[in-house]
Amino acid sequence: MKKKLLAALLSLTMVASLAACGGNGGSGSAGGSGDAASVDTKEHVVINYMTTGDPPEAGSEKEQSLNDMLAKLNAILTEKVNAEIKIYYIPWTDYLSNYNLTLARMDGSVDLVGTASDWLDAWPNAKNGAFLELSEDMLKTYAPKTWASVPADHWELCKYNGQIYLMPEDNYAQWTNHGWIYRLDWAKEAGLANGVHSWEDMTTYVKWVKENKTDLKYVWDSDGTQYSQMANGWIVSHSDFVAIDGICSGALWGGKKSDLYTIYAPAMTDTDSLVAYAKMMKEWAEAGVWPTDVLNNTSGSNRDEFRVGQVAVEQHHTQTWTDLCSHTPANTIYDTDPAAETGIFYFGEEAKNVVALSITHGAMAVSAGSKNPERALMVYDLIRNDQDCYNLFNYGIEGVSWEKDANGLRTTPANYNSDTQNINGMTNYWWGRNDDLEIKDATRNWDAIDKLYAEYDKIKIDYPYGQFVPEVDDIQGKIDNCNEQYTNYMKQISFGLYNGSAEDIVAEMQNALKTAGIDDVTAALQTQFDALYKK
Repeated sequence: MKKKLLAALLSLTMVASLAACGGNGGSGSAGGSGDAASVDTKEHVVINYMTTGDPPEAGSEKEQSLNDMLAKLNAILTEKVNAEIKIYYIPWTDYLSNYNLTLARMDGSVDLVGTASDWLDAWPNAKNGAFLELSEDMLKTYAPKTWASVPADHWELCKYNGQIYLMPEDNYAQWTNHGWIYRLDWAKEAGLANGVHSWEDMTTYVKWVKENKTDLKYVWDSDGTQYSQMANGWIVSHSDFVAIDGICSGALWGGKKSDLYTIYAPAMTDTDSLVAYAKMMKEWAEAGVWPTDVLNNTSGSNRDEFRVGQVAVEQHHTQTWTDLCSHTPANTIYDTDPAAETGIFYFGEEAKNVVALSITHGAMAVSAGSKNPERALMVYDLIRNDQDCYNLFNYGIEGVSWEKDANGLRTTPANYNSDTQNINGMTNYWWGRNDDLEIKDATRNWDAIDKLYAEYDKIKIDYPYGQFVPEVDDIQGKIDNCNEQYTNYMKQISFGLYNGSAEDIVAEMQNALKTAGIDDVTAALQTQFDALYKK
């Protein structure tokens, strides 16, 4: 009821404020071309922006850098909409519990809320009344540039029960699909002239590295936590499986690109493929690709070791590759070896099976407890769409935290200190980045990045399950049991640590999953899919 009352009051406020400002057919919300300048902003307000992340230490140089940026930003916000922004941090320790508890209080302590449908409970919070319903009139009036820039079909993906609750980060290219990051120059030495483009190529590569680069610490100094991504990577590389996000860490359930709304579990159906995977991973283990104590390995950070040439493989997503393939100060491999190159074999490449990140993987909501929701929307609209506000909030003060080079690319000043002046690492603004305003980082290898992104754009499909909110109360126990069994077996399979044959370990896993109730979960999810997608 509270959120509906707020929405009604906002509608009255819009009418009153537009009338007071002389709104007419040429401006205001009625025609969908509302302007923040037409809204009454006589009272100065503070907008609290809630984001996940650890705050800078009080009194530190880092906090001072943040405060200096906010002073300049708030001067602009005050001039344009008579508001200022403060950051309300949800520290990473127990972040999800604290995030949801803060929202549930609805005590006015937060206004703008960074959220996500796949990792920050956006839909459960919308369902529970923690977020304000955002009517079209509200968005047109208080966030007109955002409203105009988001396509109608994207707004549809931001609805729960027919009401808009989220403003999506839908104009920012980022790819969090995983893959094998490797030394392209070494792959060429291994006879893979065009690089690695299949799991078989990858096997050739890791074996060659093990035999020929004997001065490395390991081929891959894995800490044993990547088993699920590896397994899912194999599955999407050898099928048209599309996983449903957020049900469990194992990505156990989903549909097929050829039949999106019939749910299945590849762990139960793709037996021959999983046996082949188990055999290949046993082959990698026997070749000595990772430490023998991989599941308990705490010897170091593999990514940092890759940066300096101590290992030959990293398993992570494309965004990580965009860093590792670039000549940043941390990537000393390019300084010590001018021939060094870094490639990525992305999971799904063989089957041309790539799913774009959901546009609600990062989104902004307004707390239902906000005392100033209309002004919160106005502040968001500026940070997302005004170049000066965007630069400050994302990059910091020009000349202090960033500057442009002769090519218009973003660099850091000579006296820049990343430990204390990295504003992006303090604002944690992952909820409305905008490629129309982005200033490209000069350290990035844009030729390689743009080439890969163009390849993705040709084959990708949009994430199809963005509005699916699973009802799991009755099946949560079985989901947990299935995920536990899958985890236990995939640790063994993905790192080749099982005894007996590949056929035996896959059959054993499938029997354990069946006992855990995987068929019941599949059936329950299918019933929910049918109700949502097959009306």
